[in-house]
Amino acid sequence: MSKAVVLVSGGLDSATTLALAAEQGFACYALSFDYGQRHRCELAAAHCVTEAAGVIQHKQVQLGLDQIGGSALTDPDIAVPEEATLGIPVTYVPARNTVFLAIALGWAEVLEAQDIFIGVNAVDYSGYPDCRPEFIRAFETMANLATKAGVEGRRVHIHTPLIQLTKAEIIREGLRLGVDYANTISCYAPDEQGRACGKCDSCRIRAAGFTAAGAQDPTVYQTGR
Repeated sequence: MSKAVVLVSGGLDSATTLALAAEQGFACYALSFDYGQRHRCELAAAHCVTEAAGVIQHKQVQLGLDQIGGSALTDPDIAVPEEATLGIPVTYVPARNTVFLAIALGWAEVLEAQDIFIGVNAVDYSGYPDCRPEFIRAFETMANLATKAGVEGRRVHIHTPLIQLTKAEIIREGLRLGVDYANTISCYAPDEQGRACGKCDSCRIRAAGFTAAGAQDPTVYQTGR
């Protein structure tokens, strides 16, 4: 089996991406990041997702993106919006996917894997610049210029199986593959028990996706939300 590094955040999209990589026959090595995010319960969710999927290995790498701040997801002084906003929202984490993919690329070289999966989406998403197809294409080009594997002809491929799917289509794919979405969390502002706020952009997109898919959302919400 060919090896693949799969980025797993603990959210709905990455859980579905992991299931799709496994369906394609890859031996999956899951990679998660403790990057100083306020919603740290997603790390526990990532553990549940990877355990259920039976990955070969699940590695959690610690970063310090909270040390540079600039995002409502890493800086407690910046409020998570509860209404839709114009432009790129404050929940965008500067350079996050660039950093994540760079570390995934390094691990892929160590594993002698030529495939990396990431669950970015450019349809039902919050407008982040590092979720766009042109970013992924540019990173793949860079990856094959910057690595020993690429220079020696073992090209690295960045797979984005969800990038052009609606949230409802993503959910239907996951349900077809048996993904237990009760193991996932999408909320940007969960409480200490890991219950979703029901108001942030990510909660709204998730809820709308389950409604459109005609499926029950297993999300547990905070009391009174």
